[in-house]
Amino acid sequence: MAKFILLINNKNYPVEVEPNTPLLWVLRDKLGLTGTKYSCGEGICGACTVHIDGNAERSCIVSVKDAEGSSITTIEGLAENPEHPIFKTWIELEVSQCGYCQPGQIMTLAAMLNKNSSKQEIEKEMSTVLCRCGTYHRIRKAVSKLVEGK
Repeated sequence: MAKFILLINNKNYPVEVEPNTPLLWVLRDKLGLTGTKYSCGEGICGACTVHIDGNAERSCIVSVKDAEGSSITTIEGLAENPEHPIFKTWIELEVSQCGYCQPGQIMTLAAMLNKNSSKQEIEKEMSTVLCRCGTYHRIRKAVSKLVEGK
């Protein structure tokens, strides 16, 4: 076991885990930040997406040792602002269905909007976050509304 200090949602968290422990397990099992979801465990589906230094990253394939020293934001951190335009749009357009992929969808979109990415870049990146219940149409509608509202 090794000790790490992680900066998550603007707070420092000390954790003691094996250095190669995926960040996802530290967030969920050690810190109780369960908004970040486990799904494929291979960085494919995007359900576990968090921001690391502002970039959307799949926390299931980032080790805790690689995350130390970075600023990490989870869906809980983004939700500290309930007036965030993504949340307001998601609710207005009733985007969520089962909701399992939604933290990954929202975190991916937030990173892209923060970088002033084009609509095409956003849609391409958003297509890498898988939704089991097929809310893609509503997600696309929300993305369009948010991009056009910039």
